[in-house]
Amino acid sequence: MGGMTFQRARSEEQRAVRRRVILDTAAAMLTEMPVAQVTLNELSRRVGLAKSNVLRYFESREAVLLELLDVAVREWLEQLDHTLSEAVDASGTPVERADQVAAVVAASLAARPVLCDLVGAQAAVLEHNVSPRIAAEFKRAAIANAEVLISLLRPRLPELDEHAAFKFTAAAFMVTGAIWTHCRPSAAMLAAYEADPELAAMRMDFTATLRETLEVFLSGLLARATR
Repeated sequence: MGGMTFQRARSEEQRAVRRRVILDTAAAMLTEMPVAQVTLNELSRRVGLAKSNVLRYFESREAVLLELLDVAVREWLEQLDHTLSEAVDASGTPVERADQVAAVVAASLAARPVLCDLVGAQAAVLEHNVSPRIAAEFKRAAIANAEVLISLLRPRLPELDEHAAFKFTAAAFMVTGAIWTHCRPSAAMLAAYEADPELAAMRMDFTATLRETLEVFLSGLLARATR
């Protein structure tokens, strides 16, 4: 009986190691290519397993990438607390503090292109081709991450209640994904911008656009809070 327990434990340990290797390999691929180019075939080749074996550990390419998205968000949140502490002046007015929060969030996300790329693909791509179980696990993790972000936001902007802070958290992720996608124009769009200076004005800078959007959103929440 003890032998069977040992076998099972060793097998679970091996399974955890395999899952880690698959995740690490996919993470390394994302530093080389956008989410759209990460295929199950190439991932399997780099891991050194048959595709059918990779699918024993993760049910799809999207399941791998959703787990990486959760890891990337948690890593970002760990760093964000320290950055906010340095950048937000507690003696500032609510609007000044809101602008400082917006600037920190925008700059810290811009410094993490892989996270932004994953957020940009989340709703349209990554949440498809997964089972209800994986979908629920990811959403539970996303709620936990949102609660952490709220706990970082409210001490800097105590004027916002929990509900308003949650609204900001949800909006921050949605607009990050949308703006990131719009700031990655196709080759045809780049050529059009280059050929016509009037069109080039349509090109967006990710950090500035995200910062300005978050500033406006936070200003609106503060105005509603004092109404």
